[in-house]
Amino acid sequence: MRNRIKIWFHSNATSGIKEISIHKTVFTLGLFIFFSMIGIAILIGYDYSQLKKKSYNAIVINKIINKQLNEINNQRTQIQSFAGEIIVLKNEIDSLSKFEEKVRLIADINRNDNASGLIGIGGIPDNALDSDISLKKSHNNLMREMHRQINQTHLAVEKQALNFDNLIKQLEEKRNFLASTPSIRPIKGGWITSKFGYRKSPFTGKKDFHSGMDISNRSGTKVVATADGRISYAARKKYIGNRIVIDHGHGLNTLYGHLKKILVKPGQKVERGDIIGLLGNTGKSTGPHVHYEVQLNGAPVNPLNYFLN
Repeated sequence: MRNRIKIWFHSNATSGIKEISIHKTVFTLGLFIFFSMIGIAILIGYDYSQLKKKSYNAIVINKIINKQLNEINNQRTQIQSFAGEIIVLKNEIDSLSKFEEKVRLIADINRNDNASGLIGIGGIPDNALDSDISLKKSHNNLMREMHRQINQTHLAVEKQALNFDNLIKQLEEKRNFLASTPSIRPIKGGWITSKFGYRKSPFTGKKDFHSGMDISNRSGTKVVATADGRISYAARKKYIGNRIVIDHGHGLNTLYGHLKKILVKPGQKVERGDIIGLLGNTGKSTGPHVHYEVQLNGAPVNPLNYFLN
């Protein structure tokens, strides 16, 4: 009996006591199986809890990855959009450069030493702007290319700004030159009674050189400046009567003689079309007219070459 274990059960429902006798080996084996089952249950429970934890962590990580993928996709879209804007900006700079060339061609203005000419900027590969490009593909090359083109674009903008400043200065100089170049008739209407060049003198009947052009009209007809300039002479002179001389700069002068009345003063600035006097018959003259001269570097030239109206 020593190899057996007795177990008594007492229930409140009955007054009887039940006795169970179990062999020690069976009891020990039962305890071993019981505690083994508990251990296995604990291990299974632990593994299950770890699995649940890992599953939850996997869900969280997956969400983070998806979020990062969306951010990468958005960043890629922004990078590609920025690259597209660089291309647009580059094309606009090219257009401005071509527009400058067109203006220079129309205005017949050549470049000087400070002008840089057309500015070239490299292009971004089309496949780098493909919206279907894999998210796994690196944009390092595109980023380097964008930084390079940004630097080129910045340099191109600075050069183009200098080109336009230079062009504006040249246009201003040309505008001043054109404004200072005689280009209209000194009076409206009238008749050319004596042209520039050799002619028969109305006073001596001999051949002499006429340094200007005589235009007849009614006495008192308004005489206007034929270009911008400054009055260098405004007074009466013996043979030519009341005379006005305008210095237009660039070696150009215009002279208006035989005036009835002078309406300007020496040193006064005038613009093309300003009234400077009235047509008359003063000095050595055969009738009311204006003697009009154009002088280039002190030598008289044919006024007809300067009439655009």
